[in-house]
Amino acid sequence: MTQSAQSVFHFAFNITNLDEARRFYGDVLGCKEGRSTDTWVDFDFFGHQISLHLGKPFETARTGRVGNAMVPMPHFGIILLLPDWRALADRLTAANTDFVLAPQVRFEGEPGEQWTMFFTDPFGNPIEVKGFKSWEAVYAH
Repeated sequence: MTQSAQSVFHFAFNITNLDEARRFYGDVLGCKEGRSTDTWVDFDFFGHQISLHLGKPFETARTGRVGNAMVPMPHFGIILLLPDWRALADRLTAANTDFVLAPQVRFEGEPGEQWTMFFTDPFGNPIEVKGFKSWEAVYAH
């Protein structure tokens, strides 16, 4: 299946503070804020819609193996082309992000070569951002 400009992913999850969510998703990640009420806020998460609702964030555990590291499961994220991935990695590093898995390359020189980084939002929601040289490389094997 190919990516369609007419398909936008929606993900709703819990956070505990709307102002802190606005700072992190808006200021740190650079996501544009959409609609909101006194209990939730939407963001344009790199072309997709996330809805952050006041409530208890989902529980996670470091059960996912990425190389020699264990990363939080479940997690969500985004795939970017490499120049955008590098710009975001620089932005997160400049914001003193405490990475679960620091920006790095995996499968270098192989089909599916990818850059990845894991971090959590201020509420413990884990996020992975992958970078690829082309969209065709996303599913290469």
